[in-house]
Amino acid sequence: MAHDQAQQQHPLSTYLWIWGLLFVLSVLSYMVDYVGFEGLLRWSLICLFMLLKAGLIIAVFMHMMWERMAIACAILIPPGVLIVFMGLMAIESNYTLIARLRFLLN
Repeated sequence: MAHDQAQQQHPLSTYLWIWGLLFVLSVLSYMVDYVGFEGLLRWSLICLFMLLKAGLIIAVFMHMMWERMAIACAILIPPGVLIVFMGLMAIESNYTLIARLRFLLN
């Protein structure tokens, strides 16, 4: 009985739905280039689809959806913090660039 509980199996339909969603997200990502979006919209959509696909893969295929909260937080929080720090660095770099251009042009 304990051996049966240790081997938790998930329905195949779950994996098929996720494969279908990954396919749809990949098609949408391809369509961003095909339609010809440019600039910030293009990169925002590409990054959004990339993060959605990565989230689905982590949640289902790496079994994070069924793990305890402590394990999920240990794996998901550090990349989230890194993304916040990268955003802060991007804001700081823009501020530094503007400050340098103002100094050089005056």
